[in-house]
Amino acid sequence: MTSHDAVFKLRKILQEKKIGHGGTLDPDVTGVLPIAVGKATRLIEYMQEEGKIYEGEITFGYSTTTEDASGALVERTPVLDIAEQAVDEAMASFVGKITQIPPMYSAVKVNGRKLYEYARAGEEVERPQRQIDIYSFERTSPIEYADDCARFTFRVRCGKGTYVRTLSVDLGAKLGYASHMSKLERTGSAGLLLQDALTLDEIAARVAENDFSFLHPLEQGIGDLPLVQLTEEQVTDATFGRFVNLNTEADRLAGFYKGQLIAIFEKRDQLYKPSKVLT
Repeated sequence: MTSHDAVFKLRKILQEKKIGHGGTLDPDVTGVLPIAVGKATRLIEYMQEEGKIYEGEITFGYSTTTEDASGALVERTPVLDIAEQAVDEAMASFVGKITQIPPMYSAVKVNGRKLYEYARAGEEVERPQRQIDIYSFERTSPIEYADDCARFTFRVRCGKGTYVRTLSVDLGAKLGYASHMSKLERTGSAGLLLQDALTLDEIAARVAENDFSFLHPLEQGIGDLPLVQLTEEQVTDATFGRFVNLNTEADRLAGFYKGQLIAIFEKRDQLYKPSKVLT
């Protein structure tokens, strides 16, 4: 199912109209899909800023139209042997802030249309480059050979907007091979881990018993925003939308009072404006 499908099903299970997800999962990818419910939907943009963790498999030997296992074959480059050290060094070279061109089969919009709409119509368009962050990119298994291909598993920690399919293709290109991402699972997103995730059926069973303890507090949805403790007077000002004087240099931050998230503030000159009040 798509991320949209998951949200649609949850809307029925929870009987809540205000639901959104904190980062799309491709239909072929499994794993963590952060969901925001009710008032928490206002925090989705901050949830998406926090890094993601993926584990998957890369295959050297042929490339596909979609850069993953579901696409049609584009090019073959048989692989008989490749040094593991060369692969590891190439992977390490991608760590840091890098430039990536999103795949044609993606939801990135160009001139008001999604790239996959162009791709399905057989049209090619110039794709915008984007800066992404790769925090770590490591091989997690020995390289195995079969059918003129080389395969190995990997783990990557990355920032918002990263296409792991494209990272897999770019890695192969760096080593001189056609390649694609043959498997992928998101094991962490927005600070939430796969081992703590629930299936739709598990959520439905708990809701049937009137058990909503699986919902996390709003305070977990602020991503990596800096925190500031507010006074009682500042809380009152924030709830009325007034500017607040805060002793910090951050451009954007989360204001707390007695452990409760009160508002998200944005810096305006030397003062802070509550852009989202959550009380």
